[in-house]
Amino acid sequence: MSAPEQEPADRAAVPAQDARGADVNTAASAEGAPALASASVVDVEAELQAALAKASENYELYLRAVADAENTRRRAQEDIAKAHKYGIESFAEALVPVADSLEQALQAQSAAPEAMREGIELTLRQLRAAFEKGRLAEINPVGQKFDPHNHQAISMIPAAAAGGVPPNHVVSVLQKGWRIADRVLRPALVTVASA
Repeated sequence: MSAPEQEPADRAAVPAQDARGADVNTAASAEGAPALASASVVDVEAELQAALAKASENYELYLRAVADAENTRRRAQEDIAKAHKYGIESFAEALVPVADSLEQALQAQSAAPEAMREGIELTLRQLRAAFEKGRLAEINPVGQKFDPHNHQAISMIPAAAAGGVPPNHVVSVLQKGWRIADRVLRPALVTVASA
């Protein structure tokens, strides 16, 4: 016999008492006697087997739910990894024609300056279209109020010498800035009119 099966026999050997010192086993057996008398061992064993079958079924359902949750977590991690790895794919597809145009320009040996200029302008339009598709926008703040979040002041000149530009406004742009959606990729390098 295993330990759990021996335990009820051990309890029956030592009478249990409540706080008043009354014998609990005799009180419980008196109340439950009709119920136990009407239930046969076969009925109790059948109920036990049904309860064990239900417990086994619930355990199987639990294991499946845990496996489904783990599979969902793993798939989500794989999707995130693929998004990081291939997230630039559409932007790269838009840049490939620009690279092709630049390679063709390098191969042209006897192109007239006007034709070369037209080719460069066409390539620049392709590049700007690719930037627009990738939500990359330039920051060109000439005449705008200086914004330290989008601009980086390289120098300041007096407002009187700025040609009518109000104080604390951008006089000239030394290098355009760039932003992706709402995030500044590179601030514009600017000269600002001082007061």
